[in-house]
Amino acid sequence: MAVNKVPVLKRCRSLGLEPSFLGYDKKSNRQLRRANKKMSEYGLQLREKQKAKFIYGVLEKPFRNYYERADRMKGMTGANLMTLLESRLDNVIFRLGFARTRRESRQIVDHKFVLVNGKKVNIPSYLVKPGDVIEIREDRKNSQRMKDIIEVTGGRLVPEWLDVDAEKLQGTVKELPTREMIDVPVDEMLIVELYSK
Repeated sequence: MAVNKVPVLKRCRSLGLEPSFLGYDKKSNRQLRRANKKMSEYGLQLREKQKAKFIYGVLEKPFRNYYERADRMKGMTGANLMTLLESRLDNVIFRLGFARTRRESRQIVDHKFVLVNGKKVNIPSYLVKPGDVIEIREDRKNSQRMKDIIEVTGGRLVPEWLDVDAEKLQGTVKELPTREMIDVPVDEMLIVELYSK
């Protein structure tokens, strides 16, 4: 399995991203120094795609598959793409506050901590549907790791398309998110332009 091992703060700096979108509260004091180069249209499009891939932890081939699937769906391709990325199980775990960072949420899913509608799911790219109940396994709920995570993420805002019960470590998908509900700083129209060339 391919894993992205790029240092997070370094990558955030090169993409002009706030580390908080990945769950990190650190800040880099270094400034990105670029010789006053004007970025080409292609460069801007590529950067937006890299930003989306980095935030959601998706590699190139699966990302292209998401794009093709979004293109086949009804409605705006860009908005569909963001909805697909946002409804990945690892992202939902992060949004519910059951993980401190997006990378940790992926690991929690990989390590079989998660039940979806009562069944064990260990596929981070599993797409949730409205009405799905996502919870942490009973034998993992009282682990020190989960207690530490809840302590850190307790004050985090949960998006309106999710419903969470922090006591039971359980969440419900009320609906699939629309583009307005997704607070990720990505201009998806540039990604669509890049792929439609």
